[in-house]
Amino acid sequence: MNQRLEEARANASIPYDRYQQEFQQSYEKAPYYRDGQSWQDYEPAYKYGYDQYASATGRKWEEVKSELEQGWDKAKGESRMAWEQAKDAVRAGWERLERAMPGDADNDGR
Repeated sequence: MNQRLEEARANASIPYDRYQQEFQQSYEKAPYYRDGQSWQDYEPAYKYGYDQYASATGRKWEEVKSELEQGWDKAKGESRMAWEQAKDAVRAGWERLERAMPGDADNDGR
């Protein structure tokens, strides 16, 4: 296994709580925010993206997007958002963890 992937997997144990407050303070300012949606709608999307990045380390967003869409109804819990509404928040959760990784774990240039 390559070293970059090993580092990413080790760092994937960064606790979600570390980012939850940041998401909660900024979700209403996000370009994908929809009036009438609450933190209880968005939080499962951020968490889902975060969790899935940790389990799909080394894969790009575009490679897993359709898989994530298929799993959203089960993962969303009490969120009222359909995939089309949630996908940008899911991606934000994904990318937030990705940015915390050293190097470019999924080789997407970021």
